[in-house]
Amino acid sequence: MTTPSPVTDAHPYLRAASAGVRHHTRALSPRGQAGPVPADRAHLDVLHSHLIALHQLLDRLSTATRPPHPAAGRHLATAGTRLWQASAAVHDAFHLIPPVHEPSTDEAECHPERLPEGPPALTICQRHLAAGHLVRRTTTPSDLGHPAHTTACVQ
Repeated sequence: MTTPSPVTDAHPYLRAASAGVRHHTRALSPRGQAGPVPADRAHLDVLHSHLIALHQLLDRLSTATRPPHPAAGRHLATAGTRLWQASAAVHDAFHLIPPVHEPSTDEAECHPERLPEGPPALTICQRHLAAGHLVRRTTTPSDLGHPAHTTACVQ
């Protein structure tokens, strides 16, 4: 068993992000309710964003760690692969949850002047496809364990 690392201010934002995730996990089961609140599309979009940010962090850490510590770098790369798989599953779940309301024809049209990043339902797809470029650069389909997995963004 290892002794806990001393708490320092070396990585305050990571500690704050972890605390936020723990708080959110506790908040999903408010007292007096029978079970946890089911996920909605907005929830999965934010969770996907968090997973992609963690994946990018692990990719950079594994790249920097591999030369001086090859075994540790490989483990970090494996953790990054698992995060990619988790983000792909969250992306797929996002598309299986129906939207809260059917968009009107005006809402369904893309208005670049209003939303430069496109319709809100597509931001998760844009993020996922951009992260997919990083994954294809650093891993092979056999590394992913699911060579037939696709990242189709269909609603």
